[in-house]
Amino acid sequence: MRKPSISMTPEGWPSIFLATTATFVFAVLGWCWAALAGLAVVALLVNFFRDPERFVPAEPGLAVAPADGRVIKVCPAKDPISGEERTVVCIFMNVFNVHVNRACVTGRVSAMRYWEGKYFNASFDKASEHNERMALQLTGEEGDTWTMVQIAGLIARRIIPWAQMGDHLERGQRYGMIKFGSRVDVYLPRDYHPAVTVGTRTAAGQTVIATRQG
Repeated sequence: MRKPSISMTPEGWPSIFLATTATFVFAVLGWCWAALAGLAVVALLVNFFRDPERFVPAEPGLAVAPADGRVIKVCPAKDPISGEERTVVCIFMNVFNVHVNRACVTGRVSAMRYWEGKYFNASFDKASEHNERMALQLTGEEGDTWTMVQIAGLIARRIIPWAQMGDHLERGQRYGMIKFGSRVDVYLPRDYHPAVTVGTRTAAGQTVIATRQG
């Protein structure tokens, strides 16, 4: 499995380089306002493509958030891979959040599925059915299956998967990203219950979103 750098995702360097070069040219030409705008763009890109380390909890029987952002929905929904009715936790990412996605549990990638689609605002309910999305199913160490769905949104136009079929992922390990905002949905196994509510702020790989009951 491909491993990104620690401080900045490799996908960000081309955009940062182009924006920095353009800003330098504007400054040399004496175009002050353009140079200032360029600096703002560079700052936004650096902020967007940052990839900080996280302290992943080691306790058994829990799942961590796959994305930075805010929980916008916790409710029953149909798992897009298994077809089962499960509890889903939906996390919305804005353009200021870290956009590296992480595995919610330790497990093996047992299924992947991609849908082409539209680009509605990812906070809308119809986004989970009509937007471009990539679903990844993990089979955990105890045989439970988890489905994580990356959903492109109004601004997000590219889902970048780093994991492949058969890969073994550790809890909190990076497995992909979505460029410029969107959301990630997690479908929980039946013996896990949500540990977050609507409005909860999450940090990928660190915030506990579900715990095993019993």
